[in-house]
Amino acid sequence: MKIIVPMAGMGKRMRPHTHTTAKPLLPIAGKPIVQRLVEDLAAVAGEPVEEVAYIIHPSFGAQVEKDLLSIATAIGSKGSIHYQKEALGTAHAILCAQSALSGRVIVAFADTLFRAQLKLDKDCDGVIWVNKVDDPRPFGVVKLDDKDLITEFVEKPVEFVSDLAIIGIYYFADGERLRTEMQYLIDNDIKEKGEYQLTNAMENMKRKGARFKAGAVDVWMDCGNKNAMVDTNTKVLGFLKGAKDLVSGSVKQENSVVIEPCFIGDNVTLTNSIVGPNVSIEAGAVISGSVVKNSILRGGVRVQDCVMDNSMIGARATVTGRALDLSLGDDAAVG
Repeated sequence: MKIIVPMAGMGKRMRPHTHTTAKPLLPIAGKPIVQRLVEDLAAVAGEPVEEVAYIIHPSFGAQVEKDLLSIATAIGSKGSIHYQKEALGTAHAILCAQSALSGRVIVAFADTLFRAQLKLDKDCDGVIWVNKVDDPRPFGVVKLDDKDLITEFVEKPVEFVSDLAIIGIYYFADGERLRTEMQYLIDNDIKEKGEYQLTNAMENMKRKGARFKAGAVDVWMDCGNKNAMVDTNTKVLGFLKGAKDLVSGSVKQENSVVIEPCFIGDNVTLTNSIVGPNVSIEAGAVISGSVVKNSILRGGVRVQDCVMDNSMIGARATVTGRALDLSLGDDAAVG
C-alpha cells in the first residue's frame, strides 16, 4: 500500500498563517494536519504502508520536506517528495508523484480530516469517500445506483446533480491504471474548468469497465479557512477528550482554570486566566488575565487581559487588552 498526499497549494484562504507555515503543517490539537491525516490513513489501511509520497510546491523549503519525511518514518514508511510547480488540477498534482503510482494506492488531499471506519473494498476497482453537503457546487460530486456503485462523476456542478460531495480521499486498486488515465488527459490536453481533473480520469476508467464504490465517513472536517480550522480543532479535541497527554506536565498554572478538552504544550504559563474549552496552545505561550476559548494559539504567543473566542493566533504574536475573534499571523501584535 502507498499513500499519496497532494499538498502543493499555497493556502491563500489561510493567510496570514500560510505566509510562514505550509497549510498542511498548521496544527490541529497540537499536531500538524498532514500528520493526523497520514496517521489516520495508516491506521485503517489494513496492511503496511510502503511509501508516503508528498506533492509540494518547491517554495515550501528544506525544513518542510524534512518534517514530512519524519512523519512517514514515524509510521514505519519510506517518505518521498515530489514537486508541482504550477496549479494545473488534481490529476496533474497526483501525476507529479507518478513513481509512487503502482499497486494499491490511497490518495488523500491534505486539507481535510475524517472520522470513519474506512473499508478498502477489494471487490471493486476503487472507493471514493463522499459526504452529503447542502451546497454541492464547490465540489466534485457522484451519482450512485442502488448498490452504491458510482454511475457518474461531475466536477463542480452548476445545476443540481447530486449532494454527495467527494471529500478528497480515494482508494485505487491499480495505481498504474490510474496513472495511465491521468497521463492521457495531459497528453491530449483534456481539461475541465481549465484544469486536469481526477474526476475525468475516473470517469474514463469507469467507461472502460472500472467499478467504483462510494464510501461514507462519520465526520468530515475541513481545514480550508480560519473558522473551519477552529471548528475542526474543537471536534478533534472532543474525540481526544480524556487522553493523558493532552496537557503537558510542564504547564505552569497560577490561579487559573483549564476547562477540558484542551491541548496545552510544554512550558506554557497560565496566570489568572480561564482557558477552554476547545483550546490548543503550543509550547512556550504565556496567558495572563485572560479568558480564552475555542481557539488555536501557536508557540510563544503572549496574551494579556483578553477575552478571546474563535481565534487563531500565529507563533510569537502578542495580543493585549481586547475582546476578539481574530486571525493573527506569526510575530504580529494587537493591543
